[in-house]
Amino acid sequence: MIDVMAEDLVLGLGGTVDYEIRWDADVLSALAESYGIRVDELTTTTPIIDERALVVTVLAFLATGGGGERFVLSSEIVETFAAHFDKTITLGGTGVRAGIALDRIGVPTVQHLVSIDDNVRRLLPASMSIVSSATHDTLDPHLIVQYPEATTVRLVDGAVTARTSNRIIFANDAPNREMAIAVGLSDALADAAAFLVSGFNTMQDAALLASRLDDLVAAMRRLPPEALVYYEDAGFYRRELSALVRERLLERIDVYGMNEDELQEYLARPVDLLSPADVCAALADAHALIPARALVVHTRYWAIAVGPAAAAHRAGLESAVRTAATRFRLGDACTAADLDDTARLGRHPGGETVVAATERELGATGVAAFVVDTAQPTTIGLGDTFVGGFLAAVPAAARRATAVALDRALDAACGRL
Repeated sequence: MIDVMAEDLVLGLGGTVDYEIRWDADVLSALAESYGIRVDELTTTTPIIDERALVVTVLAFLATGGGGERFVLSSEIVETFAAHFDKTITLGGTGVRAGIALDRIGVPTVQHLVSIDDNVRRLLPASMSIVSSATHDTLDPHLIVQYPEATTVRLVDGAVTARTSNRIIFANDAPNREMAIAVGLSDALADAAAFLVSGFNTMQDAALLASRLDDLVAAMRRLPPEALVYYEDAGFYRRELSALVRERLLERIDVYGMNEDELQEYLARPVDLLSPADVCAALADAHALIPARALVVHTRYWAIAVGPAAAAHRAGLESAVRTAATRFRLGDACTAADLDDTARLGRHPGGETVVAATERELGATGVAAFVVDTAQPTTIGLGDTFVGGFLAAVPAAARRATAVALDRALDAACGRL
């Protein structure tokens, strides 16, 4: 057996327990009709103070084909809404889902957690080590609503139909909102090859966020200077707080990632993701706002890095797109062999055109998404899985993944002898 290295990918900052409901348009229609919801009420920005407001928000996102994260007044609202549907309990958070993707290809990680309960103990892969700031068990579930393309929901005065598939997250999660940094994080970072920072998007208190950033910066002083720092934006509940994070961390961030919804929120305008001119203008404007060494935007059609260090991350982008597409096809069940199957799929032609234009006009580095035809796509956790795939290309992790693949091949060969 090949002896793989100790964990050198540290992923944080908070994990979640997710309620993934099984989409049922008839149930949503019944709720919309029982609450007397009308088409002209639909908005994605209403305060979610009760179940009715949550239903309004879900339908508003569905009407636009959008996705995002929203704060709810209490976890009881999540529990009440989820009770109408069949649901699966899973683990979420960018770090945890990225770690699950890495676990599938034999790469162990260290997870920084801020909450824990029996669901976490039961579902977290054995390959993951934990550094936690939690002092007792808590459960504040995140509601994950994943809707399919072309689904239609009836309202009292009409109907809404989804133009494309997407996902929405709703939560009131006190531990993630407080984001206490574990004392042991600095020790975990001492030998890290890469460190994923995400989760500050759920915080809503500016003074507390500043304090947590102080704690994080102190812990990161032990991070080797050559270690890669990947920051995933993840959609701030209070968009203005993102500037505070950038002020403290941007100098040390190597890769600053976001998805298409977050890009459009920053720019406060829609972006035609298949228009080369529109995408070039959007990426240029986003990079002017967030002057990262490599600003990565990942979408259903392409993933593109802009910035002075963009060219260094082509392998990461390729690995990330392949890993996310595999999850889109197969969900959590995907394996290393499934990644090889995905690699044989064709690329999205519109995505290829956009990538070529950004490389020519902006000096960007990009890869087009794969064309995946599946009746039951998984849209939950695609961005998180993208991050996991990106980190799989970090040299130390890539060596480990190769070693594990070789180990499995040797085991199979020995079994045939």
